[in-house]
Amino acid sequence: MNNTQSTELVFELSRPGRRCHRLPACDVPDAGVAIPSQYRAATPPPLPEVGEIDLIRHFNNLSTRNMSIDTNFYPLGSCTMKYNPKRHERLGGLPGFANLHPLQHDDTIQGMLELLYGMQEYLAEISGLPAVSLQPAAGAQGELAALFVAAAYFRDKGQTHRKKVLVPDSAHGTNPASAALAGFDTVTVKSGANGLVDLEDLKSKLDDNVGVFMITNPNTLGLFETQISTITKLLHDHGGLVYLDGANMNAILGITRPGDFGADMQHYNVHKTFTGPHGGGGPGSGPIAVRDFLAPYLPVPRVAKDGHRFRLNYSEPKTIGRVRTFFGTIGILFRGYCYIRTLGPDGLKDVSEQAVLNANYLRSRVAEGYDVPHPGPCMHEFVASARSLVREKKVRAMDVAKRLLDYGFHAPTVYFPLVVPEAMMMEPTETESKETLDAFADTLLKIKGEEPEYLRTAPHTHVVCRPDEVKAAKEPVLRWSPR
Repeated sequence: MNNTQSTELVFELSRPGRRCHRLPACDVPDAGVAIPSQYRAATPPPLPEVGEIDLIRHFNNLSTRNMSIDTNFYPLGSCTMKYNPKRHERLGGLPGFANLHPLQHDDTIQGMLELLYGMQEYLAEISGLPAVSLQPAAGAQGELAALFVAAAYFRDKGQTHRKKVLVPDSAHGTNPASAALAGFDTVTVKSGANGLVDLEDLKSKLDDNVGVFMITNPNTLGLFETQISTITKLLHDHGGLVYLDGANMNAILGITRPGDFGADMQHYNVHKTFTGPHGGGGPGSGPIAVRDFLAPYLPVPRVAKDGHRFRLNYSEPKTIGRVRTFFGTIGILFRGYCYIRTLGPDGLKDVSEQAVLNANYLRSRVAEGYDVPHPGPCMHEFVASARSLVREKKVRAMDVAKRLLDYGFHAPTVYFPLVVPEAMMMEPTETESKETLDAFADTLLKIKGEEPEYLRTAPHTHVVCRPDEVKAAKEPVLRWSPR
């Protein structure tokens, strides 16, 4: 039963004099000079006044309107929204870990440092890149930190002329942004008709000014770059480095390693690949792994081991320094560590194999009614297109995405990557059952047959249906005011 009263804004539920707390009288004398009068408010802030039961009902009823990985299927391509094991949530909440303070002395946090050291070792082994920093906060900061490392390396070698970063046209949008922030100039490399890097276009853009080639493998079309060894050799022959965007590691765990096929550095998304919860925009964790010759430039602190003691090592003279406060997002790293230990090497390989199997099954079902520009086997995700619907019914990918909400499914990623018109990018992950995938595919096929006008005005069952998203982004209403 839907309680419409309790889901009104908490300001609208407010009534003068109601409260859900009572504070004792202040026992600290008012000195009267602590805060100058010009900085003190004349009246209390206009906060809502609500009784406890009304407040509890308000937030509980609002929570029932949320989508979450515990309540809905999230086929968000490139986002990897998969089930977060509750076992790891319980472990992450153990007081001995959860109640630590970041300013504690190393001797008082040996257990946590041992865990983080182990995480560094695991990430190094999985990537085939021996040196790891856990500092970066998420994927985009991880790739930025890796580019800072590359820039420091080139400066140290006296090769400051290497200002070009090559980026495929199917890459994540953060790649060229990170390159610009790190002081590089971005040059786009075309994709071929098969969705892979166009080798001839790449060769034409290689010269002695190239610093880094940023590549995602599997790429954002869900395809494995079968020419990756050739690509990395071309870069290395020209004195450049290869950066691997690790957003799609879900597909290759235990199967192949970026270091083995020629990558010099990569980031991880621990919150994606290793099931750290990241709903609502965070938190995240984006550790970077690099080859030995790049290790001196990594962000600090890194966890070091001296005999049986662990410590935070800040003393790296060539380091790029900190990229964030303290050590990293410990809670997410902890859960990632638990995930790796729970599954082990064979289990991690099973994860990728199941993710690839699920993606290929869903791709085959979706292809029954939608264009799939690259119909061959995919990795953990694939890209479909609503372009035929645009031609036939003037129904766009966004309309399909909005209509899915009425059926209780979160929408896939739409309009990315840009190389596919009316793109719908789907990643079922390894945690979903065949029944869920069939239900989602059946719904997509049903939507294709619905009336165009009904689709263009979807969703029909939500409080907010079709907001002006451009206006909402440019003119957000961040403050409540009475009607």
